[in-house]
Amino acid sequence: MDAYVSRYIRRLSPPGQARKLWATFLQNHREVIAARDFFTVPTITFRVLYCFFVLEHGRRRVLHFNVTEHPTGSWIVQQLREAFPEPCPCRYAILDGDAKFGKEVTDLLVSSGIKPKRTSFQSPWQNGIAERWIGSCRRELLDHVIVLNDFHLRRLIRDYVSYYHADRIHDSLGKDTPVMRPISSKRDQSARLVSFPRVGGLHHRYDWQQAA
Repeated sequence: MDAYVSRYIRRLSPPGQARKLWATFLQNHREVIAARDFFTVPTITFRVLYCFFVLEHGRRRVLHFNVTEHPTGSWIVQQLREAFPEPCPCRYAILDGDAKFGKEVTDLLVSSGIKPKRTSFQSPWQNGIAERWIGSCRRELLDHVIVLNDFHLRRLIRDYVSYYHADRIHDSLGKDTPVMRPISSKRDQSARLVSFPRVGGLHHRYDWQQAA
């Protein structure tokens, strides 16, 4: 049975031309695309928390995030209202086929002038920027801590988003940060390199400081 099903799943995978068309769409409209997704985080008491986030493609900025134990449609709608205040510069919203992104969610997007773009079945590559952000958040933060509750997780991710925006450089942005980190240079030989802890000391930012 598994072999029978897998044969048809392979047929549903997009051909090379479809992949090129999707990649072209992402490239041509990157400044007006916002992706959204969920990922789950277990707590010390084995509760499962859902972290929802909205990420814009142009500068890789996290426009909004929040944490809940019960991700209902009405809760998602409220998060989108907070993520997209009027007027909204985004024109396309990438989301997967998760039942949580139901009619209530798509109706709000359409009424806000945003066109929903669903990814294909089992095609996380189509929402690659959001998937990479989840991977970075796990590797650089969540794999190193034990989450106590939703308040704790919210604070951790808030700190990580601040670090991600202002300190963490991106190859796709020409070694810049989403909020355009200024380049620091050594002004004279008396300057020394100092480190500033970020995300509770998990990461650091390095800069030149003039000697006293």
